[in-house]
Amino acid sequence: MSTEKSSISGAYGRISAPTMLRAGLIGLPSTGKTTLFQLLTGGHPDAPAGKSGKFGRADAQIGVSPVPDPRLDRLTALFEPKKHASATVTFADLAGSAAARSIIDLSTYRDADALLHVVRAFRADDVPHVSETVDPGRDARAVEDELILADLSVAEKRLDRIKHDRKKGASKELDLEAAVIERCRTHLEEGLPIRGLDLDPAAAKVLRGFQFLSAKPLLLVINLDEADIHEAERAAELTGLGGILEDTRTRAVGVCAKIELEIAQLEAGDAEEFMADLGLEAPGLDRVINAAYDLLGYISFFTVGKDECRAWSIPKGTKAQQAAGEIHTDIERGFIRAEVVGCEPLLKWGSIAACRDKAEVRLEGKEYLVKDGDVINFRFAT
Repeated sequence: MSTEKSSISGAYGRISAPTMLRAGLIGLPSTGKTTLFQLLTGGHPDAPAGKSGKFGRADAQIGVSPVPDPRLDRLTALFEPKKHASATVTFADLAGSAAARSIIDLSTYRDADALLHVVRAFRADDVPHVSETVDPGRDARAVEDELILADLSVAEKRLDRIKHDRKKGASKELDLEAAVIERCRTHLEEGLPIRGLDLDPAAAKVLRGFQFLSAKPLLLVINLDEADIHEAERAAELTGLGGILEDTRTRAVGVCAKIELEIAQLEAGDAEEFMADLGLEAPGLDRVINAAYDLLGYISFFTVGKDECRAWSIPKGTKAQQAAGEIHTDIERGFIRAEVVGCEPLLKWGSIAACRDKAEVRLEGKEYLVKDGDVINFRFAT
């Protein structure tokens, strides 16, 4: 006979680690990429930014950052759990130039969910630009061209291999793959990134195994001059990068990595006062991560209880049963129903029981589309 259990009871054993998004930092030398990496992964330039390891032919620095979410902080204050677990983002940085020729064989970049292109817009005589002048539009295009050329090389090699394999016999799978790769090659030869292609699900599935660099969502992180930091919200417009944002899988966010790294090292009160003086509504870390979430179409739901309050990141449009699988495959397999309450009603009334009395708790089935801010208790059979 099966037994029903709750996702917050811990009775099902080990739970999964919080969902971890992966982002690779790219850019020309002297753009402030390493400073931004320090800001995103710790805020202390004299401390280890993360662990390094061998990925292909070079070393990549890896750092993990918790996703800032005031809702999780408020839920933690309400439940006072033994453990508080944020969703996380893993950032990879390559010393020097992290452009396509450097990262093409690095699995940490190939497997990234998105690329963060750090574009220099700051002026500093003591930090020479590789092209002698600061031109964000030129630099953004140069790195984009590198991604396109790297992918074109991969596409041509794969088409050559398919041509060889076809001599051994007909294959519908190879025919489909060849058609999709050929379409990508044509697009790349026109100087256009694969992320701009409108691909149906079958074609997108074919491409998944290749992890083309120009197919990945792209976040332009515009590293502004200190004098321009108050214009961070208009960074793309100020630097002439607005045209690049016409692609729906491209976003931009303005930061001044040097100043915001200094802010990150201040006490909370001093940091808030400094940001207010600069006209910043949120720290650079928050703005970059929120922009990445928006770019990738991710949302967060929560599980709460006395043992733990935890945030889970999922793509928008995820159904309840698949969301349960983020916690544990046993919960997804034995899914019965989801008890759902919005974060704000829960914070307002103070407990799940009070929310039930106010008819704020809903019972949802496996087809329910999870919403951002849902607090969910999954019921499942073992």
